[in-house]
Amino acid sequence: MKRTGGLYLMLLALTLLMMLLSVTLVFAQTAPATATTESYNEVIAKRAAKIVAALHTTDTVFNKKVQAIVADQYMQLGRIHDGRNAQIKNIKAKGTELTADDKAAIQKLETDADQQLAQLHTAFLAKLNALCTPQQVDEIKNGMTFNVLNVTYTAYQDMLPTLTEEQKTQILAWLTEAREHAMDAESAEKKHAWFGKYKGRINNYLSKAGIDMKKAEADWQQRIRERKEAAAKQSK
Repeated sequence: MKRTGGLYLMLLALTLLMMLLSVTLVFAQTAPATATTESYNEVIAKRAAKIVAALHTTDTVFNKKVQAIVADQYMQLGRIHDGRNAQIKNIKAKGTELTADDKAAIQKLETDADQQLAQLHTAFLAKLNALCTPQQVDEIKNGMTFNVLNVTYTAYQDMLPTLTEEQKTQILAWLTEAREHAMDAESAEKKHAWFGKYKGRINNYLSKAGIDMKKAEADWQQRIRERKEAAAKQSK
């Protein structure tokens, strides 16, 4: 029972950490209108430092270089998102129904921004790969996306202990793909939305394999409650 109780506590801790980080990153990626440039840069610098701290390296030169790369990535993401959003807002501010030309202009702004984000994403990874190991790059990606990949992958395995290796591989592949998109999203909400989209795909995949996902989740929630109760008793 200690083992299952520990797993419950781990999942709970990871979830709480994810929620805490999401509050920080909403501000760090898109600066509020009332925030000064100095405070905005400071928040981004602190966020980058926390992400790099998770690599647990004592090489200060390496840490500073990677922090600078991560901080610059947040700045560039904000520039692209804010620039697109401002132009779309101007189009919609006319106060009249959008015309076909308006809609086409908005679509072009979104397409252009997506292309810029894709180019930025590739360049960012190239910079990281030049300095970091693959494992360190993964840690940075997880830091930029609240560790949702690991939290969700752990949850699926705990909820469905009879998953085949093929199913685990597919789930991990889709969550990894979701993480790549989430890294470039402009807010915590939109980062989570990317994972939500892929979790829908995963659930459909498992349902087609004959798994009753509603029942599986209900049973899992019951097991979690039992673990929580067991952990509480053990702590007394």
